[in-house]
Amino acid sequence: MNPAADAGASRPPHPDRALVWFRRDLRAHDHAALAAALAAHRQVWCAFVFDTDILAPLPQRADRRVAFIHDSLLALDARLREQGGGLIVRHGRAVEVIARLADELGVTAVYLNRDYEPAAVTRDQAVETRLAAAGRRLVSLKDQVVFERDEVLTGSGTPFSVFTPYRRAWERRLAAEPDAIAERAVRAGQRLAPPPPGERLPSLADIGFEPVDLASLNIRPGSEGGAALLADFARRIGGYGRDRDFPAVRGPSYLSVHLRFGTVSVRELARLARANARDATNADGASVWLGELIWRDFYFQILHHHPRVVDAAFRPEYDRIVWERGATADRLLRAWQEGRTGYPLVDAAMRQLSHSGYMHNRLRMVTASFLVKDLGIDWREGERWFARELIDFDLAANNGGWQWAASTGCDAQPWFRIFNPVTQSQRFDPQGRFIRRYLPALAALPDRAIHAPWLAAPLELAAAGIRLGEDYPRPVVAHERAREATLARYAVVKAPAELSSSSPDAASAA
Repeated sequence: MNPAADAGASRPPHPDRALVWFRRDLRAHDHAALAAALAAHRQVWCAFVFDTDILAPLPQRADRRVAFIHDSLLALDARLREQGGGLIVRHGRAVEVIARLADELGVTAVYLNRDYEPAAVTRDQAVETRLAAAGRRLVSLKDQVVFERDEVLTGSGTPFSVFTPYRRAWERRLAAEPDAIAERAVRAGQRLAPPPPGERLPSLADIGFEPVDLASLNIRPGSEGGAALLADFARRIGGYGRDRDFPAVRGPSYLSVHLRFGTVSVRELARLARANARDATNADGASVWLGELIWRDFYFQILHHHPRVVDAAFRPEYDRIVWERGATADRLLRAWQEGRTGYPLVDAAMRQLSHSGYMHNRLRMVTASFLVKDLGIDWREGERWFARELIDFDLAANNGGWQWAASTGCDAQPWFRIFNPVTQSQRFDPQGRFIRRYLPALAALPDRAIHAPWLAAPLELAAAGIRLGEDYPRPVVAHERAREATLARYAVVKAPAELSSSSPDAASAA
């Protein structure tokens, strides 16, 4: 008998039956919730909800993230069907859909992997309350991170707010608890239950979205796409520390979207890093990459302990800063969003974001610093824009990165350190290869001129076919004047002794 055949019928909890609710963990391997459910129950269904509470506010109907999720669900469903199961996919308010589905299937428990974003915590608490009212349990497990919440604390039992001692404590805990990155093996056997008869995955059109050609963006969804990138990066990991800051070089892993939606497991990434740390050839790159995974855990625990950072500065005194407002600030914000600031590296990065939904990590820091410390615009404006555009958008990391660049966060960039977009360009894209890719109007400029076209000789501009102000904009601000304005802006939260200690060298470009 198929306990789900009578769709809509309410069934009492049965101890043999469980439901696994997939969210940002779209894989069938090394999956904490799925492994735990299969170990404890004889029949396990798998479900995903296109949550209208999340989808309705999205500003674009051709949304790269929704398309990535949808295509990854197709792959996940195929993998689960190979193991005798399949994926139940519904569209609605998750709080209601999961409780109703648990009722229809007669499960005794719903298993999920924990999410740490405040809205998700509130949603999951509401689901737990509804399930409890029907005599069912919500079982949540750690899967997104290696260490969570209170697992890595200072010696006095308080959360860390500085990364370096957090990393040391994180690594000590992993040395003492190596099973933290052990595989959560999924052994399905005959216990994965198939979806109800007639169940099918809705199309993007069914949920109100338009198709996106992810292949043209060189994005391969699903766990197979994640595995391919991981295999490629495993061959390059030794050079990660050397190459990762150069956007024209294949230095990063490019796994961020797969980590965001769980088509790879953070544990398998950490296992790769630790395995390579024992190889003299790869040890340096593996250590730097492991550090990036630890930064991710760090920002998750900051979000858990300080959920106010979603809307406010981690350091409350920085909310006293007076940011630029009005028509001029709005015009400058649009120029930044559209890649029209007149600073080629900034503009190329913003056009990469608009085109692909991805931005190189070094350029995320450069563009964020430019918005906040050259244009004087509130970091929250930039955070919102990245949240809209990034295919790998993750609230904890995005918020942490923006507050780092704005000097408002924990262990942030010092307030007097202000990236110079020209010297950053000269250092990290010296031949202008990245700039030429995204700003073809500047392609004919010589290397030395491409970083600051307004300083190029008239003959150089003419030979390259460039008319400043027409083919490419003049700078919207002068960096040196903007830097002085920023130092004055941040003075409202600094003691006189700090101000006097910031020499011109200390406040100059990085």
